[in-house]
Amino acid sequence: MVDGEALGRAFVQRTPEKWELNQYWYSAATIAAIVKEVEERATKAAFLSTPSVYFSLKDLQLRKCSFVFDVDAQWSRSPNYVKWDFNKPKEIPEAFHHSFDFVVIDPPFITSEVWTKYAEAARLLLAENGKILLSTIMENSQLLERMLDVKPQVFQPCIPHLVYQYVFFTNYDATNLGVPNPEVEQ
Repeated sequence: MVDGEALGRAFVQRTPEKWELNQYWYSAATIAAIVKEVEERATKAAFLSTPSVYFSLKDLQLRKCSFVFDVDAQWSRSPNYVKWDFNKPKEIPEAFHHSFDFVVIDPPFITSEVWTKYAEAARLLLAENGKILLSTIMENSQLLERMLDVKPQVFQPCIPHLVYQYVFFTNYDATNLGVPNPEVEQ
């Protein structure tokens, strides 16, 4: 079986970042850490602006049940791609409402206006007691705690071409994210 880091590395190598869409991929090791977290906890996941994680899932059954929501049409060949613009958070097909037990979010922008839209989409997609894993800057922690009841985690993502450090946040006890990422200076 291929490991998560190899799948993440393959995604990063074959998929150039589109800076006009503010795409910055996680490192292969960070992708593997997210994949591990999702595969251990989800049965059906929504990936909002996180194609690198969706396309690196090792669990093919989970991948078959999950969907990637993104504005970038390069993913449209996938049957589990949903064209979605975060500026229109309510334009998620009704069939997806409250049907996911896990949502992964990595918006292209970190402003409160953008997070308000992603939070609205997450609430629309999540089933009762659904789990959220998201990444943004630490300065958004109070805002996101109010909106989505998430808390920062110790493990910080490595995003090689991003100029500032992101933090992972979850609304559950994410034991896999409780240790520092060796790729990131603490």
